Amino acid sequence: MAAKIYTQEDADLNLIKDKTLAVIGFGSQGHAHALNLKDSGCNVIIGLYPTSKSRETAEKLGFTVVDTAEAVKQADVIMIAVPDTVIPKVYNEDVAPHLSEGKVLLFSHGFAVHFETIEAPENVDVIMVAPKGPGHTVRSQYVEGKGVPGLIAVHNDASGKAQEIALAWADGVGCTRAGVFQTNFREETVTDLFGEQVVLCGGASALVKAGFETLVEAGYQPEMAYFECLHELKLIVDLMIESGIAGMRFSVSETAEWGDVSVGPKIIDASVKARMKQQLKDIEDGKFAREWTAEYEAGNPNFNKIRETEATHQIEEVGGQLRSMMSWLGNKQIKAGMTQADYISDSK
Repeated sequence: MAAKIYTQEDADLNLIKDKTLAVIGFGSQGHAHALNLKDSGCNVIIGLYPTSKSRETAEKLGFTVVDTAEAVKQADVIMIAVPDTVIPKVYNEDVAPHLSEGKVLLFSHGFAVHFETIEAPENVDVIMVAPKGPGHTVRSQYVEGKGVPGLIAVHNDASGKAQEIALAWADGVGCTRAGVFQTNFREETVTDLFGEQVVLCGGASALVKAGFETLVEAGYQPEMAYFECLHELKLIVDLMIESGIAGMRFSVSETAEWGDVSVGPKIIDASVKARMKQQLKDIEDGKFAREWTAEYEAGNPNFNKIRETEATHQIEEVGGQLRSMMSWLGNKQIKAGMTQADYISDSK
């Protein structure tokens, strides 16, 4: 059954214009939601911990910044925009003690609610508004008078108006300009994690590295391997986004198309799909969530080791050199200790 789609005609921004909206956190999604809602005429405050590096950035952008607990006390609608692993601590220490009947908890991802790393009281609305794009795109599209598609979901409807509040928020951040899809916390969480792990991040990066390594190990120049296995990936992805897989195949050469349909299934074969199905089960039954939570609580020893190893891969060194020659890319550098707020400032 097709998903229900809402547009601007279905939303009433006035439902939240007379309320105080708090955004807890000022990273990728947090800053975009806050700025878009502010420009939509809403009263937005930012809640951060006292030593947060994002305070200065938020204040320069014209926001009132208060400690997290104070933001929850003042606000009618509270968006939790901190990382999944941080949510339990922030929620238990600074959010839960100050929730009262009639307030609304809003998330842009369902992880904490679906996997029950937090427990929201029954007398508050619990909703989700999840733009299907990174924060900088949510912001840039809004500024251009457009919007990115988004998802809404209702986990708890204490007021009887949770759906309307979710639509109003989605309207304020610009999602209704493109279309808002109805979902639920489970569906959004499971599909989001599966996509990240199996295709978008995990699958794509592993495939790119394997292709790069295969060519280099066979004696081909790493620069050529980079161009063919990473750099040109954007061209193919852009074509697929613009007109689907069929449109991409129409746009490339017949040689490339034949290689696609005849060789692709040999690389991504039934055994790969079987492992995808197993990973989906691991996500659905909470195994991934438990492992990730345990890793974070242990101080990320394995995660940090993998990060260090991946950062020194030959593809990163070669890519850095080649990207410095491509002026149209802007040559963005991720620096040690950089926060999302720093990245936002550097991207202006």
